[in-house]
Amino acid sequence: MTLKLYAHPFSSYCQKVLIALYENDLAFELRLLTPDDAETDREFTAWWPLRRMPLLRDGERNVVESSIIIEYLGQHHPGPQRLIPDDAEAALETRFLDRFFDNYVHTPLQKMVFDQLRPATERDARGVEEARRMLDTAYAWLDHKLADRHWATGGGFSLADCAAAPALFYADWAHPIPAAFANLVAYRQRLLARPSFARAVDEARPYRSYFPLGAPDRD
Repeated sequence: MTLKLYAHPFSSYCQKVLIALYENDLAFELRLLTPDDAETDREFTAWWPLRRMPLLRDGERNVVESSIIIEYLGQHHPGPQRLIPDDAEAALETRFLDRFFDNYVHTPLQKMVFDQLRPATERDARGVEEARRMLDTAYAWLDHKLADRHWATGGGFSLADCAAAPALFYADWAHPIPAAFANLVAYRQRLLARPSFARAVDEARPYRSYFPLGAPDRD
């Protein structure tokens, strides 16, 4: 039975899962979540009332949360690209870095993005400044971590890189990575050159006007 992914191509967490699907050339049906498609929206809400993208539908089974979806795909629809290593210690490093990118890059980025969507009178300047400081700290830590690594874990392309790609892609738009962090800048460029992420980026190009902080004319 065909996998169905309820998602939008401009969403960073949806891109994280799309990368995993593309890495292993898995067939799936994209159920595009847009305000104009009431039927798909009703299906999505019925399967997942919290309405947080993405949602994977595999037969009668619903799988939510991007990291869990990627783990699920590795267990139930494995392909040649193993995104979580079999070695237990390597798997721990992979999961740790996945959480790092989600919690310390994605989360402060989203704080900045969602704040911009609020009416001016309801914005949280202090919260945005805290998010920027968190990104500064995360960038510095990552630059050191990546000093002798091609991909995030030091091994092959993994779940951690699936998380890193959209997180760093959009974070650099909102709060640019300093040029002094050459290791991190180069890593972001390697991610952009990875065919699976390059495809996700290209598919999202028509929606760049959605970025409330203004999408830069690059990437």
